Amino acid sequence: MNDTDFDELGPIDYLVVEFPADRRPDGSALPLLVDLVERRIIRVLDLIFVRKEADGSLVGMAIEDLGLEGGVDVTLFAEAATGLIDRTDLEDAAAVLAPGCSGAILVYENCWAAPFASALRREGAQLVASGRIPVQGILAALDALDATN
Repeated sequence: MNDTDFDELGPIDYLVVEFPADRRPDGSALPLLVDLVERRIIRVLDLIFVRKEADGSLVGMAIEDLGLEGGVDVTLFAEAATGLIDRTDLEDAAAVLAPGCSGAILVYENCWAAPFASALRREGAQLVASGRIPVQGILAALDALDATN
């Protein structure tokens, strides 16, 4: 990838999703992820599935070994590995996952935002802060507002 390719990139985000220890993921979210990729809203850069053992260690899992149901073609994601996720990232994921739970670590480009981000970079602008507000936080804030009204 040359500098011009980097100029055209959208913002890169990651997320760590935890699946309950008492339930195997059914794969129902994967078709929605496929749809986002096919519509070029996002580009999956890395997708790693892991399980946190009782002793706190993290064990990698192949997507094929998750036993997902529903006929989702998991081979689309089996090769999503750019190498952006390193040992430190895995340790950070292990810190947030509960023992006995499995999880997914997803790194993706926000393709929808690439033209906007590129235009800003051409103007000399740079991103100086970013964040996410979890849905639970929004619901709690709305509940607090309702309680005061």
